[in-house]
Amino acid sequence: MWRLSESILGENEEQQDNLFGDQEALCSVSPLQRVYGFAACLLAGFICMFLSMIVFIKPIKFALLFTFGNMLAIGSTTFLIGPMQQLSMMMDPVRAYATYMYVGCVVLALICALWIHSKILTLLAIICEICALVWYSLSYIPFASRMVSNVAIRLFDTEI
Repeated sequence: MWRLSESILGENEEQQDNLFGDQEALCSVSPLQRVYGFAACLLAGFICMFLSMIVFIKPIKFALLFTFGNMLAIGSTTFLIGPMQQLSMMMDPVRAYATYMYVGCVVLALICALWIHSKILTLLAIICEICALVWYSLSYIPFASRMVSNVAIRLFDTEI
């Protein structure tokens, strides 16, 4: 955190290069502008997700706002680490399956909302999207996915 605050304030140029890597040569956006972009994108995502709760009775509008808000919130980290690093982290073998499931559920929710116009299918797709988002988020915490899997197995195990 100290390195981030120093790089934002511009106090130490050497640590600024270490924090953001060689991406400075690819993009002329300053570190402070990256943090502003991250905060704005994350805030817009949270606002879309909040607004989706208001139109919860209309599943198609809910699905569009909720999915767009999720994509904004997840995409906000691209401002901090760059698009290539974000994609490489998403395609890491540890979380590739969770990424594919999440992207598939997002596409399924949008198809159900925009083309099929089925409220029941859209709600089911959104429930799957939320579960996939939780699983995707847990993939960034070491051993969290395994722990949740073990807890779920113990909770729903029917053997006596």
